[in-house]
Amino acid sequence: MHDFRKINVGVLGATGTVGQRFITLLADHPFFILHALGASQRSAGKPYPAAVTWKQTKPVPAVVRNLVVRECKPEFFTECEIIFSGLDADVAGPIEESFRLAEFAVFSNAKNYRRDPHVPLIVPLVNSSHMAMIPQQRALHTPPLRKGFILTNANCSTTGVVVPLAALEKTFGPIESCMVTTMQAISGAGYPGLPSLDIMDNVVPYISGEEEKIEWEMLKILGGLTEGDDGNKAFDMHAKQPLRVSAMCNRVPVIEGHTECVSVRFARRPPPSPQQVREALLAYTSDAWTMSCPSAPRHTVFVHEEPDRPQPRLDRDYQAGAGVNVGRVRQCPVLDIKFVVLANNVAIGAATSSILNAELAVCKGII
Repeated sequence: MHDFRKINVGVLGATGTVGQRFITLLADHPFFILHALGASQRSAGKPYPAAVTWKQTKPVPAVVRNLVVRECKPEFFTECEIIFSGLDADVAGPIEESFRLAEFAVFSNAKNYRRDPHVPLIVPLVNSSHMAMIPQQRALHTPPLRKGFILTNANCSTTGVVVPLAALEKTFGPIESCMVTTMQAISGAGYPGLPSLDIMDNVVPYISGEEEKIEWEMLKILGGLTEGDDGNKAFDMHAKQPLRVSAMCNRVPVIEGHTECVSVRFARRPPPSPQQVREALLAYTSDAWTMSCPSAPRHTVFVHEEPDRPQPRLDRDYQAGAGVNVGRVRQCPVLDIKFVVLANNVAIGAATSSILNAELAVCKGII
């Protein structure tokens, strides 16, 4: 467990929408101290309030009002141990690698290293055991890294659906098929996002690369770790029981909160009843909660009994958006069980996941 030593942290991409959410969540954190902010060259050298177009509902926190934005280079973050990256994918790769090589613990919201065979892809409410890959990642470098590593969180839409699936697999064994249709909020596209004439009074049935991310990331997250004859670990991609995933992704005129309609088929026959599924979801507890991570939700999965819930406007901020909401659990006439998931895409789907991953790494003694 954490000894409550204060740890200096930096945020890369601090002027973007994910970076802003990192800052709001870290401003009053019990053991992380916002110490340095990084952004593009055009923002570097400016006080943070002058560099950012602030889009959060809370004002710019006092802790960063006097911080000067720096370029995203390790030499400007030497007093930090942890780096949170909210960088865009088009620049994140080499920048995050430079921080890893400079012995920083990098927690990334970007997609660049999610498919790396030595980088954990972690939803903190699901698969913190995958942090066991970090020593091997460090050992790949010459000389081996002592403290540096990269750990990524998942795509926001993947995160929402994978939490209830993990809960169901824990109780009922492997899921062999999953169909998911998403209704994703416009905040997932960043700022300024979609033009108003494209999204108002409309549904856009395409989000570039999103369906492939869900279909692939779920396998890495829900799978285990194997160890070869040479002692090296690998992600097994759910190979013991192949999992088929089909995703269809839509952008809808909602500001925050991704809604997903999910149907699953279990390998075990007969499958569980809807009531058994509800009970399993309610009973599911994450490592983040049992290890007393300060950002962890008490209810990993909150199950709604009302016929018309969850809804983004009503439920996205429950537990500060750190948990997942599930409703309408019922039998599926094609597969076995179907239900509706709501996850706050800018909280557990983005910054909150990275912060929880860092809290877990501290509590596990990795940092």
